[in-house]
Amino acid sequence: MGLLAENVSFESTIPPAADVSVGIIYSIFGVCSLCGNSVLLYVSYRKRHLLKPAELFIVNQALSDLGMTLSLYPLAVISSFSHRWLFGKTVCLIYAFCGILFGICSLTTLTLLSTVCCLKVCCPVYGNRFTHRHSGALAACAWGYALLFACSPLARWGSFGPEPYGTACCIDWARSSREPLARSYTLALFLGCYALPCALIGSSYTLILLTMRHSRRALRQHSLPRPAPRRTRMPHEDGHGHMHAHSQSRMANIQIIIVKLSVAVCIGFLAAWSPYAVVSMWAAFGHYQDIPPLAFAVPAVFAKSSPLYNPLVYLLLKPNFRQDLHSLLLACVCVSGAGTGAGTGTGTATGWKC
Repeated sequence: MGLLAENVSFESTIPPAADVSVGIIYSIFGVCSLCGNSVLLYVSYRKRHLLKPAELFIVNQALSDLGMTLSLYPLAVISSFSHRWLFGKTVCLIYAFCGILFGICSLTTLTLLSTVCCLKVCCPVYGNRFTHRHSGALAACAWGYALLFACSPLARWGSFGPEPYGTACCIDWARSSREPLARSYTLALFLGCYALPCALIGSSYTLILLTMRHSRRALRQHSLPRPAPRRTRMPHEDGHGHMHAHSQSRMANIQIIIVKLSVAVCIGFLAAWSPYAVVSMWAAFGHYQDIPPLAFAVPAVFAKSSPLYNPLVYLLLKPNFRQDLHSLLLACVCVSGAGTGAGTGTGTATGWKC
């Protein structure tokens, strides 16, 4: 079983207009992903002392998405515009390796994020014990898990090859359709890197939503007007009850924001990779010869949109991130405007240093 298919075909099998369209789409995706994930990492770095343990998973996913952007998009854009893969077998192998590594790492990171959110919301006694050390260890496990599947074709379990549409590389689907060992790798990839994460993510957020529903009911019942008691309450007792209700309401709002962010990121990522997962099973267990090349090209476009969702969702849904980004931009403008008058002190009004 070779690392790369012997009879490789690097000629595009889709119309030139489709290749140009794919190249334009990849160019837009690449620029947006590069800018978005770079900004997210930079803001996270400047606020690193304030990051919560669970937010380190967002940083880890941004690193993975940035790695995918830098390693895949330039080659895919050039090849699409050239109507063929231009970089030979060795780079094809590296390209496929990076695609598997960064894609699985991102999905594994999202799975860990969902389980940690579930632990914090549903079992706060244990969730509050989750520290930065725990999140760092789990992030390292995510990279190790992704590396295991990315290196398997190098150990001759499965194989890499050009995509059927000819301008990118991934798993050799033709070999997966006819050889049991290669098919077993594709099946393991589907179960361990798509079906299992989807099940864990779905279960985690179902438990979170049920817990939040129960909490809202309890809070609503607590806030209902009650008949006056026989004895007169002391003022400090009324204040304590009001503070307790306010604290519960604040925690409920924080939980809602966390769930919105996490669910939005996960839905975007799963929507990006689900078409590719379906096509991979179709290629492995169906009639590979009957699958048109565009049926592989379109899911690949969806899959390469995955690095966009993480920064986009945080920019739209997380108020603190928008505020930090706005403060950073204002500070940079102030510092650049005060470059000739450093002694006036106007460049540090926002507390940032560019």
